[in-house]
Amino acid sequence: MIKEIREELDQLGEESYKQFNQKLIPGTDHVIGVRMPALRKLAKGIAKTDSKQYLEEAQTEIDERSAHEEIMLYGLVLGYAKMSIEQRMQALDMFVPKIHNWAVCDSCCMGYKFMEKEQEVWFSYLRKYQNSSREFEVRFFIVSLLAHYINEAYIEQVLEILNHTSHEGYYVKMAVAWAVSVCYVKFPIQTKRLLLANEMDDFTHNKAIQKIRESYRVSREEKVELNRLKR
Repeated sequence: MIKEIREELDQLGEESYKQFNQKLIPGTDHVIGVRMPALRKLAKGIAKTDSKQYLEEAQTEIDERSAHEEIMLYGLVLGYAKMSIEQRMQALDMFVPKIHNWAVCDSCCMGYKFMEKEQEVWFSYLRKYQNSSREFEVRFFIVSLLAHYINEAYIEQVLEILNHTSHEGYYVKMAVAWAVSVCYVKFPIQTKRLLLANEMDDFTHNKAIQKIRESYRVSREEKVELNRLKR
């Protein structure tokens, strides 16, 4: 099945989009050039018909050396397919270590709406990646939080986690800054307290302020005040 899907991906690939996409995901050498709408359509089709067989094969057939689109498709199917919580956790355990760029991480995390249905269960699951040494495992954790847990019930826990995430990876720092900016837009009072006193490194702290100031949902007065908090 994986072989047939690879052939379909090759047919969907566009050389011009491949060249464009490669510039956005440095370090990813094997790119076919398939656009996201086409990938999502293919993933939904697999999820409705052959998700069990596909995911079983993907566990062994797809790895970090596979094409960017193959890994992306794998993660998307995992989000669309119907399965039990336990089965999805096992599937994620196999998928997350294969993530090797921000695009796969973010696109898949944003689509994992199942986390919003059983928040406590999935919050507990996600914590396993909090202290990983692998950059994109930690980013998976942070982006999942910003996508599904910036709400009344979890805001304080999320801010505490962001404050104490100290991985040196660039894509972790950027994810933390992004998450802080989303927290500020939704919960400015609580997030302002974090910005006034935190343990984030200077790069992440300043990048978070930059991202907040780029938001059209933050007033000019707030942006001026936040600029004074830069280190």
